Amino acid sequence: MYTHIMPSVTFLLGSKVDTEFAEKIAATLTEFGVEYEILVASAHKVPEKVVEIIAGLNKRTEPTVVITCVGMSNGLAGVTAGSCVHPVVNCPPYKDLNEYMVDLHSNLRMPSDVPVLTVLHPKNAALATLRILAESDKALQKKLMERIQKIKAEY
Repeated sequence: MYTHIMPSVTFLLGSKVDTEFAEKIAATLTEFGVEYEILVASAHKVPEKVVEIIAGLNKRTEPTVVITCVGMSNGLAGVTAGSCVHPVVNCPPYKDLNEYMVDLHSNLRMPSDVPVLTVLHPKNAALATLRILAESDKALQKKLMERIQKIKAEY
C-alpha cells in the first residue's frame, strides 16, 4: 500500500534514469522552501503501481501538484492527469534535438478530459508549479513576487 509523507509536490518518473533531470526542477522548489518527493513508476511497465500512487495522491487534502518527467512515449503524464484530482505538470527530459522532435508529440497530444500542462524548461516547470501552489499560500506568493521584481530590476 502506498503511503506519502505530505509534501506539496510529488514527482512521478518513468524511470530512475530521469532522477537527475527531476532534481533540476527540485532545486528551484527547494529555493522556495517547498517540499517534494520523487517516485518512480512507469505507466507502461507497472501501471498497477501508478494507479496505487494516484489513489494515494487523491486522498490528499493539502494543495498538491504532480510533476511527471518521462522521455520517449510518455503515457505517465496522461494516465496521471486522467485520474488525479491535482494539477499535473509534465516536464519531459530530452538528450538531444532529435529525441525532442520525435518524442514531443507524446507529451503534447492528450485526449479530452486529460489536462496535462507540458513545460519544456525545468526551471519554468518548477516556477509554474510554485505559482499553482501560491494560489493558496500567501507567503509563497510573496516570495514569487519578490523574485519577479528582482528579475525585472535586472533589465
